[in-house]
Amino acid sequence: MSYDDNNVFARILRGELPCRKVYEDDHALAFHDINPLAPVHVLVIPKGRYVDMSDFTENASDAEIAGFFRAVGRTAERLGLKEGGYRVLSNCGRDANQEVPHLHVHIFGGANLGPMLRRRDG
Repeated sequence: MSYDDNNVFARILRGELPCRKVYEDDHALAFHDINPLAPVHVLVIPKGRYVDMSDFTENASDAEIAGFFRAVGRTAERLGLKEGGYRVLSNCGRDANQEVPHLHVHIFGGANLGPMLRRRDG
């Protein structure tokens, strides 16, 4: 998967599409998912052009990496999720069903989220 400058998250970063912003700093933007899968479902994206976690950890600067992960923590705190807990998920590549070629982390919370993955039979 290569980076597509017209992906939905790139367009949100450029202000071409609206979002319900939760947090923003120099390195990241966090906003509510338009199709939430939990009572709280927020996406955190870096402001740089990174396809996925592999691309990001290989090519981003130390400041970008630290800033992005701090933004994830600050977003969870801003959402009031620290006490009850939350889940962080990033799909990377085809087998993980990554849909948008821009690194994004999902933050889920606001309820008991159950097991991380369903066990496969056999």
